[in-house]
Amino acid sequence: MESILITDVAPRDGLQNQPIPVGTADKLELVRRLQAAGLGRIEVGSFVSPRAVPQMANTGELLPQVQAALPALQASVLVPNLKGLERAQAAGAREIAVVLSATETMNQRNIGMGLAQATEVSECTLHAARALGMCTRAYVAVAFDCPFEGETALATVVELAARMHAAQADEIVIADTIGSASPAMVRDRLRAIAQAVPLGRLAVHFHDTRGMGVANAWAALEAGVRRFDASVGGIGGCPFAPGAAGNLATEDLVLMAERSGFATGIAVDALLDVVGFAEGLLQRPLGGRSSAWLRRERARRGAAAAPA
Repeated sequence: MESILITDVAPRDGLQNQPIPVGTADKLELVRRLQAAGLGRIEVGSFVSPRAVPQMANTGELLPQVQAALPALQASVLVPNLKGLERAQAAGAREIAVVLSATETMNQRNIGMGLAQATEVSECTLHAARALGMCTRAYVAVAFDCPFEGETALATVVELAARMHAAQADEIVIADTIGSASPAMVRDRLRAIAQAVPLGRLAVHFHDTRGMGVANAWAALEAGVRRFDASVGGIGGCPFAPGAAGNLATEDLVLMAERSGFATGIAVDALLDVVGFAEGLLQRPLGGRSSAWLRRERARRGAAAAPA
């Protein structure tokens, strides 16, 4: 059975835009529960400005605790630039990610730089991280549509992905930041990008704004991609991208993949428990489109096992 790799981004992309701040101990417990469910790759936080994203202010405290408690976990953190990389290194990071938006306006709104400068900063940060012996990921954000400029030029996405590959990113993540992609767009764009970047280095990051997250994941699978981001319970959203809803839910992706003949190594029932824990942290109902069905199945099995 062929396997896929899933990185759960709930502790970073899931929590960065939430109105309720989550403390370090609770974040650590969320990460611990995700690993116990079978997630071996988790994006645990980011070293961005605490003024811009206050929900990530405790990443420097969290990361050493995660790595001490869960030494086998492949934990990554997002860094915006060399200063963020310096902070990540001080906290003991072994893997970092940079985010490069594929339009001028999104870069200006997100990090206050134009596209050319943002590309150079990402390249410099990747090279510096590799020199420190770190593993690296590079997001190409708004790779389908931009909330400010409309449809993103495919040629630009291909060029940026190629430049991130040339800068020695171990993984290039093609991100549907506002959740506007369709399966046909995913298929066509991934085919074009795969002409410039080895398919084995590509990952995808989908949001479920229009209810097409799972369909887009299937299109990526058909295109040959085997690396995916997802967020348990579908939590998430970008504070700098109007209209960005929650991420593709990890439980939805796992259920679709497992029932389609792909191995994930992740226990869906255990993910449902993680969703319940996250609901308590954020004080609201969560869950992907499969969660209601999973809960009904759990209740049915419990009722069937109950003594008469």
